[in-house]
Amino acid sequence: MIRSRRFAALAERNINKETFVEPWPEAGLMVADSPYDPVASLRLENGQVVEMDGRQREEFDALDLFIAAHALNLDVAEEAMAIPPQEIAHMLSDINIPRQQILRLVSGCTPARLVEIVRHMNVLEMMTGMAKMRIRRIPANQAHVTNFREHPALLAADAAEAALRGFAEVETTVRVARFAPLNALAILVGTQTGRGGVLTQCSVEESLGLRLAMKGLTTYAETLSVYGTEHTFVDGDDTPWSKAFLASAYASRGVKIRFTSGTGSEALMGHAEQRSMLYLEARCLLVVRGAGSQGVQNGSISCIALPESLPGGVRAVLAENLLAAMLGLEVASGNDALASHSEIRKTAKLMLQFIPGTDFIFSGYSAVPKRDNLFGGGNFDADDLDDYNVLQRDMQIDGGLKPIREDEALDIRRQAALAIQAVYQELGFPPISDDEVEAAIVAHSSDDMPPRDIVPDLAAADTFLAGDVDFLAVVSALQKSGFDDVAHNILQMGRERLAGDYLQPAAIFDDDFQVHSAINDPNNYNGPGTGYRPEGQRWQEMQNLPQVKPPQAFIDANTQAPLARLGELEPASVGTHAEVVIAVGPAFGTALTHTINGLSHEDVLESILTGIASEGMLARIIKVYHTSDCGAIGFVGSRLSGSGIAIGLQSRGTAIIHKKGQQPLHNLELFSQSPSLTLETFENIGRNAARYAKGVPTTPVAVKIDNGARLRLIVKTTLLHRRETDEVREHQLPTELRFDWEPNL
Repeated sequence: MIRSRRFAALAERNINKETFVEPWPEAGLMVADSPYDPVASLRLENGQVVEMDGRQREEFDALDLFIAAHALNLDVAEEAMAIPPQEIAHMLSDINIPRQQILRLVSGCTPARLVEIVRHMNVLEMMTGMAKMRIRRIPANQAHVTNFREHPALLAADAAEAALRGFAEVETTVRVARFAPLNALAILVGTQTGRGGVLTQCSVEESLGLRLAMKGLTTYAETLSVYGTEHTFVDGDDTPWSKAFLASAYASRGVKIRFTSGTGSEALMGHAEQRSMLYLEARCLLVVRGAGSQGVQNGSISCIALPESLPGGVRAVLAENLLAAMLGLEVASGNDALASHSEIRKTAKLMLQFIPGTDFIFSGYSAVPKRDNLFGGGNFDADDLDDYNVLQRDMQIDGGLKPIREDEALDIRRQAALAIQAVYQELGFPPISDDEVEAAIVAHSSDDMPPRDIVPDLAAADTFLAGDVDFLAVVSALQKSGFDDVAHNILQMGRERLAGDYLQPAAIFDDDFQVHSAINDPNNYNGPGTGYRPEGQRWQEMQNLPQVKPPQAFIDANTQAPLARLGELEPASVGTHAEVVIAVGPAFGTALTHTINGLSHEDVLESILTGIASEGMLARIIKVYHTSDCGAIGFVGSRLSGSGIAIGLQSRGTAIIHKKGQQPLHNLELFSQSPSLTLETFENIGRNAARYAKGVPTTPVAVKIDNGARLRLIVKTTLLHRRETDEVREHQLPTELRFDWEPNL
């Protein structure tokens, strides 16, 4: 069979490592608009829902009963359901319609009506809707901090760095369930070293998570999973009522909670009931609202590859995020589990939440390398931190992070590792050695950590969990060891739990323990010039990337003392004998002394002259002052050359071979890829120019094409050309140059 080489190459692309399937609505493998989805309806009698989305009350399952009793605002329901869904979709996109008006109407919409509203919206319109409906004004971000070895010093160091980078929440989990108390302790100490007010959680079985919270080791929870069909709830030994009870148990102890849902989970568990993923997610979200949760982690989460295998899957994920915001819920919008093998695809998916902003753009940005992420890898991870910071800077979008310097990272990691070492010592846990501390300070992953015997750690974890020791003992241990700032921050987190202000919707703390939430800092976007945008100090912080350099630094790297071997003579005249003119730019050898790839101008001239001499030809060097354009420099040189052949050479290394009589941009050979030009190339350029001058048939010089050069060096090119242009003297005639050189042939 004949095979296209292009198709063979495409088959090896990362995008084709993924699975794509046709929709199968009967199995729930359809992200939206399943033929089995119900048509929206609502009928009330005596203040009670007797029909909802095509079902009579006697047909209601547990979710219908819960939604009808607790999730719908019956005072507005009949009004809302009478409005055509397309009209509400228009309201979402209309900057003149305030979000409060939409929130009021949506509170009376059934699951099917919610889906009908977003069915009318394309991705751009949904992003506009999200920008308006996000409940907190300023977006934020959550980090995952785990490691395969579950090493406490590394957990603390990574958590501290994550906090310093701006993450408002940090979540850990366990490889071995019994490690939960120590892992929760490590990230608590680490985050409060990085900065005060970072909320933390340990993702474990729900009752264990509550025990950790009661010890003061965690401050939020989001492992309360809800599903869109009754059967999936039953398989999980849960109901909407039991989830609501558990949420109340957390909240009563001052722990912020959000539920977790997301497209695809019901199909994955085999109980989709022929409904589309988005319709089932709408049911989930109304359960979340009815249970009294302030927010939800949704965006398909760990099921993301399932909706992405189907047409419109990424659009459906954005739609579910928007539905949550429309219901007034805090949205932690997924982007945590690895969404694609393709860098293009995973970044494109992220942009749907990154650009409009959500309350938490990632419900788990992996602040550690993928191989250490116990949540199953990260869509973005520690290796992508610089990329993410650049995206913020590129678009002037606050993605919840900030760049930090290497010395800052090392310092905060040292403090955190030493702090957890001190806590372990004071509480009688297996000691953390100085070698472990030093390794954690500089480690990238758990591969960089020395071995640690986990058996004593597990025994300590069991004792810690079973005993009466809580966060106050941790505070005392830190104070005794001189870590007063960390102790203060952990104690303040305990005080905040008593106050309960951070139980408000979408609440986070700033560095001064001030709460920012949908209550005291609501989203006020209402079109251009309104809403949150990074300005002032925050915008300066986002711009301050460690890799940013002042423009002059790039110019200075190509400048040394003017070349002593190169000097001016008299004004250049037209040659009278066979020769090759080397015409150089106005900064050559003086304001600039090296090409863009670091070749000395002296070495470049020697190479060109060697090539010319190898063909038995003479050469003359002139400097052109009135222009910095390479084509124009070569054009002037050819008119002054006795043979009519000249080499035009900009200071950064771009070169041409030009012939008298041809138009300035119609040259014999062009060498635009200056970063690829070597001394051997310049010698070949000289040789070819001499052959043209002799009238000998000549094969053009082959130059390697570097497609990344422009991307890599266009800024430096611009700055070097600007420096060359600064030396232009419009009324100064070309000048003959001397160059102290002896041919060595």
